[in-house]
Amino acid sequence: MKVKLGISMRHVHLTDEDCHTLFGKDLTIKNELSQPGQYAANETVILKNNDRELKNVRVLGPNREYTQVEISRTDSYFLKMNPPVRDSGDLEDAETITIIGPVGTVTKKAAIIADRHIHINREDREKYNLLNDEYTIKINTEKGGLLEHVKIKELPNSCFELHLDSDDGNAFLLNQGDEVEII
Repeated sequence: MKVKLGISMRHVHLTDEDCHTLFGKDLTIKNELSQPGQYAANETVILKNNDRELKNVRVLGPNREYTQVEISRTDSYFLKMNPPVRDSGDLEDAETITIIGPVGTVTKKAAIIADRHIHINREDREKYNLLNDEYTIKINTEKGGLLEHVKIKELPNSCFELHLDSDDGNAFLLNQGDEVEII
């Protein structure tokens, strides 16, 4: 079975409180994302660890109940940190990072590397008989291969889509919107 690919670049999710600390206002929508109700905001931040900074990091909305910074392993090497691989929202052992906005700064344990996952709603999960918690993905590119232990992320309004970070996408020569196979 084929699934469309979404490649996630580094980004930040914010609480209402942290959003107002960083920007002094609510987020504004730059463009809608493939997952219903989610968007890339016009607002960006700087991520800082010690003397290292990543600039122009996009904030995604809407705001959440937790602040989370999703970076790739490559980003973590640059920032000289070692964040854990986690499901979104699981900030256990997250690395402490400083988030700098135009009007304020927030420092907290929020940096993770997001685990690979397939977004799906209950109807599609039953329709496609994807009832296991994890699957293997077969990639047919010039540098193809298998991705194991790809988790299912079932949410009521999800659009059926595989999410990988930029390191995974680059390693397999994948592009946003490519199709890969669930086996």
